[in-house]
Amino acid sequence: MSTRGHRTGADRRASSPLLLAGEAVVAFLAALVLPLLARGFDLDPLDRIAQVSGLAALQFRFALIGLALLALTVVALRLRAGRHFDLVTRFAAAGVAGLASGFVAAGAVVALLGTPWPMFGLNGDSGRIVEWAHAVANGQPSGSPVYPPLPLYTLGYYAEWFRGGNTAYAFKDLQILGAAGFGPLVYLAWRMLLSPVRALAFGVLPAFALIDAYKPYSQTVLVLLVPVLVALVVELRSSGTAPWRPVLLKAAGFGAALGVLFLTYSGWFLWSAAGVVVAALLYFPWRTGRAKGLAFLGVTAATFLAVAGSYLLTMLTVGQDTKDFNFRFDNFTDPAYFLMWRTDMPGKVGEWPPPGEFGGMGLFAVVMFVCLGAALWLGLRKPLVVTICCMFASAWLMRMYIASHMYETQTVQLYTRTNNQLLYCGLIICALVAHLVSLRLAERRTAGGELTPAGASTASGEAFPNLRAAAVGTLFALLFLFGTVSSSMADRYMPAKENSYRILPWVSHTVQKLDGSCPKFAPGGTCSKNGDQSWSSMIR
Repeated sequence: MSTRGHRTGADRRASSPLLLAGEAVVAFLAALVLPLLARGFDLDPLDRIAQVSGLAALQFRFALIGLALLALTVVALRLRAGRHFDLVTRFAAAGVAGLASGFVAAGAVVALLGTPWPMFGLNGDSGRIVEWAHAVANGQPSGSPVYPPLPLYTLGYYAEWFRGGNTAYAFKDLQILGAAGFGPLVYLAWRMLLSPVRALAFGVLPAFALIDAYKPYSQTVLVLLVPVLVALVVELRSSGTAPWRPVLLKAAGFGAALGVLFLTYSGWFLWSAAGVVVAALLYFPWRTGRAKGLAFLGVTAATFLAVAGSYLLTMLTVGQDTKDFNFRFDNFTDPAYFLMWRTDMPGKVGEWPPPGEFGGMGLFAVVMFVCLGAALWLGLRKPLVVTICCMFASAWLMRMYIASHMYETQTVQLYTRTNNQLLYCGLIICALVAHLVSLRLAERRTAGGELTPAGASTASGEAFPNLRAAAVGTLFALLFLFGTVSSSMADRYMPAKENSYRILPWVSHTVQKLDGSCPKFAPGGTCSKNGDQSWSSMIR
């Protein structure tokens, strides 16, 4: 069984660069459809009925386009003995990944209809990012040497090219485009390890618990870093018996990719480092080719340093003196609870964490920890499973280490952001249990006979479900599951004057435009230079 995502030989042969490029094109185009359609909606984004109508309109279009993609797979299944089914299925899976994040991006379009400002206007993180990006675009240092530089340079140059240098208005564009690109990027990352439908179900779907339209780049780095690091360990394991040229080229590619991710958001590297080192030691080709293994790691490290070495040096020097004294709502929560978080915008909160059925833990937490054990039981020799479990354990230990010193140092050091990595790794592990069980079932099916493309049977004559029909059924279920999840994630950014994420777009509608006028839907037709700041009185 291949450790490389357990793809079949036929799937590996079909994964040519040209076809993967086709998947990328389909995914990114699909991600833009709903945001472009949403620009033409005629509604007041501050009216709750209008918000619900907008979400329903997006859901209707999402379902129609998704069902059209599904219909193509059914047609391909029936035509010419299903000769083109696999090709159509991979494009359909890519399209669903793009549509799903496009839904969230379209929700941001609806939330910001009538205002040119990004979420939160020029307040909080938005204001700092806009200011720093303007500085770096004009050749000046940013306000924070430890802040990841790539988002600032991207925003600064995008503003120069498309917004006449206005980084504030440009940030709105990149919030929407960043959310739209989330699905295609994570889908393509998981395609390094899994076949199309499995990448969509076991890689992309768990990532949608983290999709963010406010600062999309930070969460995108996390959901890309996990599959990239897993693929790195997989390639390290096989490097001992691979030819030199592919070993060195792949190492350079991994180093460059990791460097770009580090320049975009570095925090996840800290939480993941120890776990990845352990996984690398476990799967290093100690017997089959130490020299090639060392060369693979050396070229990866050298390329990473060539791309991000300067910023890494800054983090190791200036970053050591950077202290986070900002205690948020989540810093007063049981540190072992990570399944949901409130940041500094808790909203309407009752008992927190929510009471659970088993020792204070809810059923979902119990299932997740059971799946951690089951995944290692079923996939103890598979780097796909072991590396993710190591990253989970690494983030857990770092979280507890920093939190345990919180009273002594009176600093937070962003430890609560390990919530995101713990949840994402846990969700992936839960999905991988289903993946591993299906592989075991497939092994048993082929033990006594061969599977045919259209169906399956054993030598004893026992029939099994049609595997291609299973792919159609999976895509059908995933389509509606993605639609529901994306709608929920879009809804949390619908404007409302309350102490939650909804305040971010609300403030955007209350900030005076550069020409002195108010945004179209400003409450009561009034606005101000800094926008409505009365929400701050709702913070605990």
